[in-house]
Amino acid sequence: MGTIWKNYRGTISLLLGIIIGGLIGLLLKDKAAILDPFGQLFLNLMYMILIPLVFFSITNAIGQMGNKGRLGKILGATVLVFLFTSVVAAVIGYLGVRIFPIINSSDIDSLKDLMGAVKGQQESTSFLQQIVNLFTVDDFSKLLSKDNMLPMIVFSLLVGLATSSSGEKAQSFRDFLNSGNEIILKAVKFIMYYAPVGLGCYFAVIVGSLGSKIINGYLHSFLLYLVLSVIYFGGVMTLYAFIAYKKAGIKTFWQNILVPAATALATSSSAASIPANLTYGKKMGIDDDIVDTVIPLGANIHKDGSVIGGIFKITFLFLLFGRDITDPMNILEIIFTGFFVGAVMGAIPGGGLVAETLIVSLFGFPTSAIPLIVIISTIIDVPATLLNSTSNVTSALMVNRLVGKKQLSPTNIK
Repeated sequence: MGTIWKNYRGTISLLLGIIIGGLIGLLLKDKAAILDPFGQLFLNLMYMILIPLVFFSITNAIGQMGNKGRLGKILGATVLVFLFTSVVAAVIGYLGVRIFPIINSSDIDSLKDLMGAVKGQQESTSFLQQIVNLFTVDDFSKLLSKDNMLPMIVFSLLVGLATSSSGEKAQSFRDFLNSGNEIILKAVKFIMYYAPVGLGCYFAVIVGSLGSKIINGYLHSFLLYLVLSVIYFGGVMTLYAFIAYKKAGIKTFWQNILVPAATALATSSSAASIPANLTYGKKMGIDDDIVDTVIPLGANIHKDGSVIGGIFKITFLFLLFGRDITDPMNILEIIFTGFFVGAVMGAIPGGGLVAETLIVSLFGFPTSAIPLIVIISTIIDVPATLLNSTSNVTSALMVNRLVGKKQLSPTNIK
């Protein structure tokens, strides 16, 4: 019992907060609005820490790399495989919510009034100018706003690359970045102690206004995500193993994947699953240097489960605010953004809230809608971790094949 609490403490606490908040909302109805300031307090605390979190996380990660060469062929194949599987995950996520919409906006029109208005779109702005505005700002001070998250990411990347390429001259700055990153992460940890209360109060207000309608939307989202998780884990990953090594790939995959899968479910952590993934990846017959590169790298930047979750969050808001998820341009935007927030933003500690803020910023949704998709992240956390972690093993299989190893030599599991 103690182990379960240790591994799932954060998720269990948030779920309890949401459940209790929902019950309070159902009991108090409109009177639950009195709890709104307590929910807003949590959001404001997270907004305050968001910009330094993004800056220190990205800049420190890149700045610490130094100017070193890194297994070019393996790394190149790894990037290609990660991109391929993440796009597949995004498409599967979109098809799932397209066939089985996770929310019916006609049932909860009142939520739009509660959330606020969607920002108007600048139709007169040229496409190229929109790209410029999306990735850059015309004044440094504008980087300090959560509404300009992508420009902040670009700035952090540039500073990180400059630090990485400056050698010993930048060592003192690298030390500053490392210390700053540790301090900000500690501050995030302090804020998250209040998260179950803050998110629970926010959900109580939402449920008090809308009753069971919003709860049904989350239940539908969770059940659909479970179905897609089974399809992806059992079907798509088997296909990846077949692509890599035909029938032999399927056989060795299923002989070895159950322990890594159980570890991911038991710990709800991609990082905690790394040892099992390394051990059983090597027992599959994947070259040691490939396993040692793909698995740790994938735990940070390759998260197929989070990509599918990103699609859920985006389409949840699209349907809520009456935007067409069948329009071709919207489809491309949904898939690309889902891929970006799931695969790329997952590399940032605390990147969940960063991803959710980026979603509402890119599409012009009101920031008050952020907690709605934070709740989605919470309820899908365990199956998402399963996909995030085990997909790195199948990726290692495909990378092993791409770099030229035509046959596997799996070892016996004792």
